[in-house]
Amino acid sequence: MTRMPGRTAVQNVRALPASTVPPAELPAPAEQLAARAAELLGWRGLVLPPMSLLGRRVVPVVELVPDRHAERLCWGVGPVTDRTTVSTWVWPEMVGRVPPPAVRLVGVLAPARHWRSALTSAVPFARICSAAVVLPALVTTGDDYVTNGMLRARLYGVGVLTADPDGAVGLELPGSTDEDRVIDVDLATSPAVRWMHEVLYDRVLAMTAASAD
Repeated sequence: MTRMPGRTAVQNVRALPASTVPPAELPAPAEQLAARAAELLGWRGLVLPPMSLLGRRVVPVVELVPDRHAERLCWGVGPVTDRTTVSTWVWPEMVGRVPPPAVRLVGVLAPARHWRSALTSAVPFARICSAAVVLPALVTTGDDYVTNGMLRARLYGVGVLTADPDGAVGLELPGSTDEDRVIDVDLATSPAVRWMHEVLYDRVLAMTAASAD
């Protein structure tokens, strides 16, 4: 075989895959981390299991409003989770004829492996209630988060909590307070949010009944 001067023929060499850094993982289930986060944030209410609200996967923290709940019990009006029915409740002619919301959404938590995913879930809720994200501690030390993530969290008033590999949760950024938050009235009074409160009301009653058994 003829070889070119200065070159060595190499055969049967398999390329090795480039080393990759494994993605950071949450050290515990989302609801467990969310419960610790809610306590650190001082949110009082029932921490519900992860669920889809407004098209986002979040962990809601909800408080039952006793007088409104009692009023609905007196009238025999439980949670109404039919979205079509609830959509009519915001019509002008329905004012004073529909049951009041019996729960208050204290806040939502968005545990996620990456800050972008977490903020995507949390930011829409920051317009109507408190919102925070729970991230692996390793994520918050990266240049991308320090340069972009923290800035966006501050911009939208979203709190940031970190979860260490051993499951310990720490508060990095508290987020906006009720006094600082500018409520999006159009969103807060929309059919989607009104229906969301009925779904949350249904979940709260279901969890309360289950814990009583």
